[in-house]
Amino acid sequence: MASISPATISSAKSLGSDHLRSSNSCINGVQLRELGRTRLLCSGKKKIDLSVSAKLRKVKKNEYPWPEDPDPNVKGGVLTHLSPFKPLKTKPKPVTLDFEKPLMDLQKKIIDVRKMANETGLDFSDQIASLENKYQQALKELYLHLTPIQRVNIARHPNRPTFLDHVFNITEKFVELHGDRAGYDDPAIVTGLGMIDGRSYMFIGHQKGRNTKENIERNFGMPTPHGYRKALRMMYYADHHGFPIVTFIDTPGAYADLKSEELGQGEAIAHNLRTMFGLKVPIISIVIGEGGSGGALAIGCANKLLMLENAVFYVASPEACAAILWKTAKAAPKAAEKLKITATELTKLQIADGIIPEPLGGAHADSSWTSQQIKKAIVESMDELVKMDIEDLLRHRTQKFRKIGGFQEGLPVDPKRKVNMKSKEEPLQNKASTLELESEVEKLKEKILKSKDSSIETPNVDELVEKLKLEIDHELSEAAEALGLKNRLVKWREELSKARNAQDEHMHPAQLDKVEKFKNEFSQRLTTAPNYASLSYKLDMLKELSKAKQMSEIKSKSTLLKQQVNMKYKEILDHPDIKKKVEMLKSEIEKSGASSPNDLDHGLKKKMMEVKKEIEIEFATVLRSMDLDLKIAESNGLDSVEGSLPLNLKSMIGELNEEIEGKIEDTVNSDELKDKISLLKLELAKAGKNEDAELQKRIQVLIKDIKETLTEALSTSELIEKHGNLRSEIEKVLESDGSSSRSPNSESKVGEINTGAERSYA
Repeated sequence: MASISPATISSAKSLGSDHLRSSNSCINGVQLRELGRTRLLCSGKKKIDLSVSAKLRKVKKNEYPWPEDPDPNVKGGVLTHLSPFKPLKTKPKPVTLDFEKPLMDLQKKIIDVRKMANETGLDFSDQIASLENKYQQALKELYLHLTPIQRVNIARHPNRPTFLDHVFNITEKFVELHGDRAGYDDPAIVTGLGMIDGRSYMFIGHQKGRNTKENIERNFGMPTPHGYRKALRMMYYADHHGFPIVTFIDTPGAYADLKSEELGQGEAIAHNLRTMFGLKVPIISIVIGEGGSGGALAIGCANKLLMLENAVFYVASPEACAAILWKTAKAAPKAAEKLKITATELTKLQIADGIIPEPLGGAHADSSWTSQQIKKAIVESMDELVKMDIEDLLRHRTQKFRKIGGFQEGLPVDPKRKVNMKSKEEPLQNKASTLELESEVEKLKEKILKSKDSSIETPNVDELVEKLKLEIDHELSEAAEALGLKNRLVKWREELSKARNAQDEHMHPAQLDKVEKFKNEFSQRLTTAPNYASLSYKLDMLKELSKAKQMSEIKSKSTLLKQQVNMKYKEILDHPDIKKKVEMLKSEIEKSGASSPNDLDHGLKKKMMEVKKEIEIEFATVLRSMDLDLKIAESNGLDSVEGSLPLNLKSMIGELNEEIEGKIEDTVNSDELKDKISLLKLELAKAGKNEDAELQKRIQVLIKDIKETLTEALSTSELIEKHGNLRSEIEKVLESDGSSSRSPNSESKVGEINTGAERSYA
């Protein structure tokens, strides 16, 4: 059998390697065609024909990274065409989770009422507003008290925003980088450079699909070893160039098929774990969905681990844990509770470093708002980490993982720390529903109204007011947390509390200015908070209850004051001197035989007035001793003798009064005066405690105009004539009774009504 010499083989190998390295069609001046057939000599001096041939496999021609005529209006510029991630052509179908089904009944009712309003043309706005309010309250009640398994279901929601959704929302520019430089580009892990507020970051994250087709392409967000090696390559790249790293975790776990195990899935994850602890740049990891086992931890060894409110992070899924421990996947809710996999529990255990809020309904309800919360969290955390030097940064990352699960038995708890160990969620667990509060408020208002019209005891509203204030305080805290202002709110509350507690100290004007700016900012942004509708509704309830409380207090004070005044009046009448005078006056009136006050003679009338005056003076003295400001109205002559006027004059006075009141009412209801009165009310509301001279001047001018208009309306010749006739008739009666001397400067009843009416309406 013929054999080939080693030298010949080496020359053949050399020729083959040169052939592969060649970048043109010849080797050392020899055409490849001539080398297609080569003769080799064997040891037996026989010639062997050896042919070398190569076949080119036809493959699809790679497209250029971006099109020849890219759209210049695309956000981020031409380089965004490097990413195959594009907006979906069709809107994702809404998906209702099992625990959300009760909400769908309310939503269906709202749709039906709107449809009825459109078809009939009737106004159902009140009913729609009421249903929408109930829907918002039910949504809030549901999402504030989610169970762990419900949060797992939200984290797996098909419409939940993915890594690239968030990246394109928070970055000004983003360029996706591909490949592990070992032959494959795993689409389940996406990497790229992006910029936030002028600072460049390396973004690495698990990418799930937004529909079935994308999920198949992305392998449902489960990476192979190629994906982890791609992530590792980008970590080295970021470490070399000094780019901070931000990783987004959203995977059920690493892809555990036979091929992945053959290619070294475990080794790839372990390599990533080891490398991440030695990187000299800051690393932030954010769990945006579910973080499963080592597949999540392979890009999660960070200085700070943040979690979205409804995200979960676990070593084994609840279903797998239930199948192992309880031998059935139906025990998943129990397993989810025991595993402590939610953001709240992991933060308490100091595994997660912070919670990023989500809108009511989950991140998919408002993905843009959620992305902005993620952006704020990244910027704040990175500002803190970039201040550390490399040694502190590495030590910080190591200690974060070293302290997980660490404890020491037998050590006493510090008393100060023990006092402060209060559960922050206890008030939320004991919170009353809005419907219960509304029912309590309505019942209390009814009791207050009943007590106003009868002798029923006024109910105590302080307890319910305090309860509502606590509810509003919780709502404000939730709104501040959702808006990213919770830390600042807590800080300023502490500062104000210290200032109130200090007896001699006051807040610095600069601090007051900062507090005022924060209040303005918080008020402006409050309307964008997810729980604004609930907060506004409870504030309205508190206002109504405060008014009811004020009415109740006024009634109770007036009732008490009335009792005290009656008691004092009785004491005055029971005084021996007053009592003796009253009894003597009664006996004289009985002896005179008068059947009515008109039949009394002038002397008895005079005695009655003297006794009355004496009682009034005593009564005024007593009331002043009770700190009551009392002014005794001086008699203008008419009050003292009105009872002695004939019936015809009384009827004339009544008719004139009615005519004057009618004239005033017509004048006030005229368009001209209505506009002036409305404008005056508006100016008075603007004024408040404002001492603006120009504003006060405008108010005085308006009051003067209104008075002049009323005076002109009452200054008709007919009214003046009636007034003069009535006055002369009254004076004749007074002269005949000899009482005119008691009221020489008395004004007519008509004049009193005129001036009183002017004051009332102006």
